[in-house]
Amino acid sequence: MDQPLPSADPHAEIREEVRKLCARFPGEYWRTLDEARGYPTAFVQALTEAGYLGALIPEEYGGAGLPLSAAAAILETVQSEGCNGAACHAQMYIMGTILRHGSPEQKQAYLPKIATGALRLQAFGVTEPTSGTDTTSLRTFARREGDKYIVNGQKVWTSRAEHSDLMLLLARTTPRDQVARKTEGLSTFIVDMKQALGNGLTIRPIRTMMNHNSCEVFFDNMEVPAENLVGVEGRGFRYVLDGMNAERLLIAAECIGDAKWFIAKASAYAKERRVFGRPIGQNQGVQFPIARAYAQMRAAELLVREGCAKFDSGEHCGEEANMAKMLAAEASWAAGEACIQTHGGFGFAEEYDIERKFRETRLYQVAPISTNLILSYIAEHVLGMPRSY
Repeated sequence: MDQPLPSADPHAEIREEVRKLCARFPGEYWRTLDEARGYPTAFVQALTEAGYLGALIPEEYGGAGLPLSAAAAILETVQSEGCNGAACHAQMYIMGTILRHGSPEQKQAYLPKIATGALRLQAFGVTEPTSGTDTTSLRTFARREGDKYIVNGQKVWTSRAEHSDLMLLLARTTPRDQVARKTEGLSTFIVDMKQALGNGLTIRPIRTMMNHNSCEVFFDNMEVPAENLVGVEGRGFRYVLDGMNAERLLIAAECIGDAKWFIAKASAYAKERRVFGRPIGQNQGVQFPIARAYAQMRAAELLVREGCAKFDSGEHCGEEANMAKMLAAEASWAAGEACIQTHGGFGFAEEYDIERKFRETRLYQVAPISTNLILSYIAEHVLGMPRSY
């Protein structure tokens, strides 16, 4: 991707190294995986060995100790080079819950191994079939029995569950009708998935329009050691909430990368493809959608950077994180539309990789939070309007 970067880009070297890594995994690699519904093990391993998945882990635990803006640059570049970080991006923000709220023993036990890749923390057990994004209505319950918790329930859209060693699980530990506020009584646990699989844990893959390794996860009297409780029992909702701004900014960065890929692809084709004796890019009907998509991308990109800057300086960035995620997802979709339209029928051919990226980027207007919920957040928390129901 040859889009110009600011002259003072602090992460220019990181971007260049990520580009070199991605060059080892061309479109053919991703098309083969897409056809087989396979997991990009080699790609994830390469990112791990290069230290990129441990970017946000402090140096004292073996990570790179980089700011969120660096992690955003990594994931943006992965996407802009035609690859896909969805197979492992969750590890970057899930580990923040352990870092901020875990015990010293938990940090020492897990973070160094996550940084080296000896352990993968890529599964996030939150969403349920009956609750969706209404997290406080989840039904999965963890009952304390001596030195362990007994977990029963179900999660859905738990991506990467088959390829993760650990899961960060949110479960109710106090019935909802026994708490003063619905956000209370939820607790966060670290689940050793390899140990639990077949011992109360069942994983069922879900086939979707994109190869994101999504699963349903079932808990049937699954035992979790009490020492795997993160922080204080009943406060898990706020622990998970802490990481949501980081999640949204990183997803937004991926969408920016997708948009850059689509725009570069469409621009190059518009200059090369000749119809009626001239390049199709000479027609304003072809030019303008690409140019508009570029303008949308640049505007969203600036908001991503502002959000990351606030996050890295410890400021509240809920407004920026939510709006960046929404606007970046819309920009990537607009760029994808322009790219397919520019290529015409060839845009649907697998060998061009456009249809794959088109399917992948569509997800982010729905996940990890839908556009409508972001608009509701802006209306209520930014503009002070009455809460909608």
